[in-house]
Amino acid sequence: MVKIVGIQFKETKRVYYFNSLHYNFKVGDKVIVDTVRGLEIGTVLIPTTLKKKEDIEFELKDVVRKATDKDLANEIENIEKAKVAFEFFKEKAIEFNLDMKPLYAEYTIDKSKVIFYYVSEDRVDFRDLLKVLAPEFKTRVELRQIGSREAARIIGGLGTCGRELCCKTHLTNFNFVTMKMAKEQGMSLNTAKISGCCGKLMCCIAYENEMYKELKKELPGVGTFVETPTCPRCKIVSVDYIKKLFKTQEGVDTMPIVHTLDEIKVLDKEDKIINETEETVELDENLEITNVVEEETPAPVKKSKYEKRMQNQRNRKNKWSTWLWRIKNNSKTRCF
Repeated sequence: MVKIVGIQFKETKRVYYFNSLHYNFKVGDKVIVDTVRGLEIGTVLIPTTLKKKEDIEFELKDVVRKATDKDLANEIENIEKAKVAFEFFKEKAIEFNLDMKPLYAEYTIDKSKVIFYYVSEDRVDFRDLLKVLAPEFKTRVELRQIGSREAARIIGGLGTCGRELCCKTHLTNFNFVTMKMAKEQGMSLNTAKISGCCGKLMCCIAYENEMYKELKKELPGVGTFVETPTCPRCKIVSVDYIKKLFKTQEGVDTMPIVHTLDEIKVLDKEDKIINETEETVELDENLEITNVVEEETPAPVKKSKYEKRMQNQRNRKNKWSTWLWRIKNNSKTRCF
C-alpha cells in the first residue's frame, strides 16, 4: 500500500498526486513538493489516502516536507518580487519588438529560478532578451510559452453566456472539442459564435455533448412525422433538446409552429408509408398483381494484381504489333 495525497498549485483547478511518505496531510495544509519547475508550495486538496501499487499507473514524486512559517513568508515575498520582475519583462519585450503577449511571472520557493509565461502563435527568438534578463535578476531565467486556453484560464473573463469562464471556475482538464459536437447540438456553425475568449471552440460544447446524446435517444429528431393538436400529420423542422420544444411545418407557406413534448405524438413508420402511398398512388380494384422474377446478373469477378498486370502487358504488346504493322504497310505503299 502507498500513501498518496492530492495537491493543487496556485489558482489552477487540476489536482496532482504525490507520495506523502510518512506524513498524514489534511485538506488545506501547505506542503513543499519538487516539480518540473523546481520547489513549489501547494495546497492539499485530497487528504492522505492508501492505494495499492497495482492501481497506480505512473511513478509518483515524493512530498519534500510540510511548509513552515518561513516558507509561507518567502511565498508572499516571491509574489511581490514576481510583480516587479514581470513589469521589467513586459518593457523589454516591447523594446525588442517581440511578437509575444506576456502573462505573468513567478519565483520558485527557494528563489533559484524565475519563470516568465507568455502567449504567441509562433515560435519567438528571445535570445537577445535573455541576455538582458539574466544580469538583471542574477538567477536562472526561464521563458515558457503556453497555449491560448491556458492563458484564458489564468487571465479569466466572461463568456458569451454572461458567466465567468468555465476553465477559471471548475474545469480541471481541457476536453477535445469538434465541430461535429456543435452540429449535433443544433448550434450555429459560425466559428465566431461558438468560440470562447481563447479563440478556440467553447469547452461547454464538449461536456454537454453526452447529455445531448441521451436526449436524442429519448426525443424525436428533425424529419420525424408527428401528430399535433392543429395538424394530423406534419414534419418536425427544429428541436430544442434542453427546453423540449419542437417546431413543426404544418403548411407550405406557413411559419413553423412550436409545440411541447406533451402536445405531439410520433407517428409509426407503417402509418407514414400508408399515408404517402395514399397521396401518390391510386390503386385500381381490378388490377391483377403478378410476381415478376428478374434474372440476377452475375457479380463481376475481381481480378488479382497478377492478372491485371499480365492483362496490361498483353494490351501493350498488341498495341506495339499494330503500330509495326501500320509502318510496314505504309512503307510498301510508298515504294509502289
